Amino acid sequence: MDRKIGSFCITTLGCKVNRCESEAIAARLVEQGWKPIEPDGKATLCVVNTCTVTQRAAMQSRQAVRQLVRRHPNALMVATGCYAQVVPEALAAIPQVHYVVGNTAKMQIPQLAGRRPGGNGATILVEAIAGRRSFEDLPVGGFSRRTRAFVKIQDGCDAFCTYCIVPYARGPSRSLSPEGVLEKAVDLVRQGHEEIVLTGIHIGHYGQDLVPEISLVDLIRVLECKAKIGRLRLSSIEPAEITDDLVRVIADSECLCPHLHIPLQSGDDGVLSSMHRPYTARGFRDLIHQVVEALPDVGIGIDVMGGFPGETQKAFEHTCRLIETLPVAYLHVFPFSPHKTTPAHRLPNPVAHGVKKRRCQVLRKLGQIKRTQFYERFVGSTMEVLIEGKRDRATGLLQGFTPNYIPVLVPGDDRLMHHRVRVSLEAVKDGRVYGRPAP
Repeated sequence: MDRKIGSFCITTLGCKVNRCESEAIAARLVEQGWKPIEPDGKATLCVVNTCTVTQRAAMQSRQAVRQLVRRHPNALMVATGCYAQVVPEALAAIPQVHYVVGNTAKMQIPQLAGRRPGGNGATILVEAIAGRRSFEDLPVGGFSRRTRAFVKIQDGCDAFCTYCIVPYARGPSRSLSPEGVLEKAVDLVRQGHEEIVLTGIHIGHYGQDLVPEISLVDLIRVLECKAKIGRLRLSSIEPAEITDDLVRVIADSECLCPHLHIPLQSGDDGVLSSMHRPYTARGFRDLIHQVVEALPDVGIGIDVMGGFPGETQKAFEHTCRLIETLPVAYLHVFPFSPHKTTPAHRLPNPVAHGVKKRRCQVLRKLGQIKRTQFYERFVGSTMEVLIEGKRDRATGLLQGFTPNYIPVLVPGDDRLMHHRVRVSLEAVKDGRVYGRPAP
């Protein structure tokens, strides 16, 4: 049965790539006349962009679908994203789900939005992704309520780390042309966005599939020269792809932020080998110190996983000792989550749930220490802060980020929102940085 155009809501779980794709879906819906849902309103269309990077993320994806079904019982319900790609049947089994749409068909959602499928049960629109070679281009999202905007420059991954479901959910690495990236960046600058984040699943492999081949560093130079971006930021990038050329570009750039998010996962060589990670703990340590030597103010975040199969207490201590020696700004800590599709699911010597939980707690406390130490380094300095479009709920202060990704709370009126402001960093209290607009 056909449905009239009405209001919509999109719930997004997981990574920045999902967020970017949700913005693109929303932009296309708005072009067709759909309106974002009003607070406490009822939606005609609900979309859940799911994640399956961990079992917890998969559970949260199912919960998000059920919550929207309860809140909007008469809406057309669409589940999409990585969980939809890998386990579509699990989402199709939820009552009142109408469409389950895989990653390669996400941009079909605006066309599906005006009609219910015929028959009983959900319609599954999921294509095989393993041999996918074309980049699914997206319209530029609205990002209407954000100071920064995201441009998806790459999708997929060829690494096949033993714990990771992403290659099965996203397919092989593929890139958007540099002309396409430039067009989107120029459009976003024209819309008034002060910061653009280049995102993807494996951005260090950007351009390796293109003809002629182009590197991430080449792309950055094109954007610097032609896009007139206020700030340019990179999303997560693998250790092996942090080259001398990339570090030099960051050091010399007037717009590329001195901020890197680098997956470590473990500081034990045996665990790294089992994970199929292509570096050693010593190599990772040396890389971080080399980057900081070249970029003294750089903010470095790292991903670390607790409780991988075979991770002994000694191996875990190796990870803790390595992190203690690293000049990093923050940690993202994840417990190992088994996926039946991945080789790690079959590895011997699993770590007990309670042990895994305690190890992650230790890592998070270590991350808090690192974060505070990094923040305190910059107290007394004056830095540029890009003020966000909404205030901090707890304090009512303006909030924003420095180029090296320090979140700062600042007094001031709303006219400062969406602008870059010189701010004196005055104090760190309870893990938060407070500043004041510089005279």
